[in-house]
Amino acid sequence: MARKVLSFLPQRPFSSIPDIPNLYSFLQPSLFSLKTTNQQQQPQNQNQNLPTSPPNSFNQDQISTLETTLHKSIVTNNTDEAWKSFKSITTLHSFPPKPLTNSLITHLSSHSDLHNLKRAFTSAVYIMEKNPMMLELETVASLLESMRCANTAAPAFALVKCMFKNRFFVPFDTWGGVLAEISRKNGNLVAFLRVFEENCRICLDEKVESMKPDVDACNAALEGCCYELQSVSDAERVIEIMSNLGVRPNELSFGFLGYLYALKGFQDKIDELKKLMVGFGYSNKKNLYSNLISGYVKSGNLASVESTILSSLNDGDGKDWNFGEETFCGVVKEYLHRGNIKGLANLIIEAQKLEPSNIEVGQSVGYGIVNACVSIGLSDKAHSILDEMNALVGSVGLGVYVPILKAYCKENRTAEATLLVAEISGSGLLLDVETYDSLIEASMSSQDFQSAFSMFRDMREARVPDLKGSYLTIMTGLMENHRPELMSAFLDEVAEDPRIEVGTHDWNSIIHAFCKAGRLEDARRTFRRMTFLQFEPNDQTYLSMINGYVSAGKYFSVLMLWNEVKRKLSEEEQKGVKFDQNLVDAFLYALVKGGFFDAVMHVVEKSNQKKIFVDKWRYKQAFMETHKKLRVAKLRKRNFRKMEALIAFKNWAGLNT
Repeated sequence: MARKVLSFLPQRPFSSIPDIPNLYSFLQPSLFSLKTTNQQQQPQNQNQNLPTSPPNSFNQDQISTLETTLHKSIVTNNTDEAWKSFKSITTLHSFPPKPLTNSLITHLSSHSDLHNLKRAFTSAVYIMEKNPMMLELETVASLLESMRCANTAAPAFALVKCMFKNRFFVPFDTWGGVLAEISRKNGNLVAFLRVFEENCRICLDEKVESMKPDVDACNAALEGCCYELQSVSDAERVIEIMSNLGVRPNELSFGFLGYLYALKGFQDKIDELKKLMVGFGYSNKKNLYSNLISGYVKSGNLASVESTILSSLNDGDGKDWNFGEETFCGVVKEYLHRGNIKGLANLIIEAQKLEPSNIEVGQSVGYGIVNACVSIGLSDKAHSILDEMNALVGSVGLGVYVPILKAYCKENRTAEATLLVAEISGSGLLLDVETYDSLIEASMSSQDFQSAFSMFRDMREARVPDLKGSYLTIMTGLMENHRPELMSAFLDEVAEDPRIEVGTHDWNSIIHAFCKAGRLEDARRTFRRMTFLQFEPNDQTYLSMINGYVSAGKYFSVLMLWNEVKRKLSEEEQKGVKFDQNLVDAFLYALVKGGFFDAVMHVVEKSNQKKIFVDKWRYKQAFMETHKKLRVAKLRKRNFRKMEALIAFKNWAGLNT
């Protein structure tokens, strides 16, 4: 099928590569430099390393000794000694046994340093030149993998070329992917292209099936033709190779060709590509359209950029072509480079006419363009596009607003975000919960509380079902910033909204903050409002109020609280009040300090009933600090009941002993 469909391309002979450089050219430093070049240098001294000068005669026992030393050195990780032994053996024009030779190369290539990688490379090339059958495929794969990790392009290419020269036909999948990755990493896919072409010539001429490349390798070669060489003839030659080898192109293959044809302005070939994709059964043209757009952007053909984007929306109802940020960034940069903001606005307006009504916000063309502006740091330009759309009386979709709102969040421009939210609401559009939450969180982080309140009101009016996240964000932010008055006003406003789970703990947070700030009247007002709205105070509520009253010396107010708690404790259901040691301690201390001993003894009685431990020493000390001059005789004349309560307390606390 591939051979038949692609037969429209011209038949061209394969190119060949120059002869492999002399064996030791790899010893030139440039081959193992991290910044390599494609220039192949001739060696100054071909015999500077392996083998050395002609040897004296050695007998077999000496060779065996060297091989034993080589084996032990590898086992003990004595790399220098192993290398020395290997050189001595090769000097004798001999080789260690095949397993030992491969073990050495694998050992050398396992090191992370370039010095030993160079030794491994030297050994492999020497064996390949002299007796390639000594090398195992696993050894070659290990060496190439080490070169990939070290990003040493020149030695990797030299090794593969040496394989070709010596007809050591290693399967393509052993080395092809490594060379493609190294080439792409170094921005030099053209180098891979030339080796790829030679490999394919051998595969066809020599009928070596194992050297057949896969589609990924073919695409790497094609990418080099289209993006680096920008050569139509080279690209079509790669397609010809794929056809001859029976390698089926995929969407990427058509995408690379699309980029090149768009760059060159070959519309007829682009039309043929689209037909070919249908012939191959590919319905998803996202990659093709992305590459077409990039090619037109590169050539500065904005009219074709616009027509391609709009055509993509007509092709498949726009459901498949959610172009990536990179594509839109290229478009935006070119338009802005020409100062054509109006063109971008018009493109969005035209795209909105073609996009389905139920398209997701993040998949719209408007979102892609405006988000690209934001991502390259031009949020003001994004707003200029919005203004231009309004000037053109265009329908502004939500996708245009959202990236700008996100940019304002990131830049803490919350007041502007609030105005934009109001504009969105006024146009009848609905923001999602995540966007509202992000805006409110940004407002609270920058202490722009009024913007947060405004957006929360807008959120409620828009009938957003989930208000919990933003509600907690506001309450937590106000508490952390010690603004209980705002907490109280906010809570009072939203307390009756069924979408918000307001609980006693929310009121407690406000009361605690007021008490801590010494604003007892505000705390008392909040307490009354809380009970009026039928939120039951609990032990935490009373603890905060008691501590606040004690700090202000208002002990009578504590007595009033005790009367309320006592009434609740006498009821069958104690309505949320947990009468524990903390609450007992708070009441006893405050009531002793205030001299309300009758109430003190009631607390003691309740604590006994609940079997709560009471530290008498603490209240004895409180009495001595406050009432040590108080005498029973004086009380007897004024209030007999108080006298009895005082006597009972002193007996209980051990003050009469």
